[in-house]
Amino acid sequence: MSTSARLIQAARDLNEGLLAVNFEPPTAYVYRPLDYARAPHELYLSRYGEGQKRVVFVGMNPGPFGMTQTGVPFGEIAAVRDWMKIEAPVGKPDKEHPKRKVTGFACKNSEVSGRRLWGLFAQRFGSPESFFQEHFVANYCPLVFMEEGGRNRTPDKLPAHETEAMEALCDKHLRDVITILEPEWVIGIGGFAEERALRAQESLKGKAQFKVGRVLHPSPASPLANRDWAGEATRQLIKLGIWKAA
Repeated sequence: MSTSARLIQAARDLNEGLLAVNFEPPTAYVYRPLDYARAPHELYLSRYGEGQKRVVFVGMNPGPFGMTQTGVPFGEIAAVRDWMKIEAPVGKPDKEHPKRKVTGFACKNSEVSGRRLWGLFAQRFGSPESFFQEHFVANYCPLVFMEEGGRNRTPDKLPAHETEAMEALCDKHLRDVITILEPEWVIGIGGFAEERALRAQESLKGKAQFKVGRVLHPSPASPLANRDWAGEATRQLIKLGIWKAA
């Protein structure tokens, strides 16, 4: 079985497992892009998940105008549609917040984190084929959590007793992705993702050899990211020895 087919099966297994996990108030809405946006997600995996990757970047969970809309990690509309040339029908969450609509590729908002991340990769590598030859981007958790009023809840804000089953499934999926792609490096995009990569490294000790690093998260909530995220991330990757100085 090809690596992309194995990634698709791993994603389906993760989605199926997560359907059985319940979340309590104040979480009122749970969006599952691997379910309602399966078509573009699997296009992403089949097109760009083939072969061994030297570097796997890992994010935390979907942003409201990124993977929530397109099914692609950090999936800012223009980056996915115009750069990766991926566009496919997107359905609706089982329960949709009236202020947090899923409109798929018709979404008019831009995901800042995704625009910065994929913008850097496009600038440095030119084509997606060039980038994905040695790199891949995944998310640790594919779920979106919202409170009754529509406020976003990130996985790190959920109570431990509630996330135990979820994290067991997400941890396994991350280990599966690493086992399938056999990277030399796993890079957490932000501290949360780095911690999960380190957890996978410990679990896979003796089975998979890879190094773990971290880059600054491109979120607009970060003052440093707002100053020069692309420059800072590039410097961090050069310092790790992953990229070469231009």
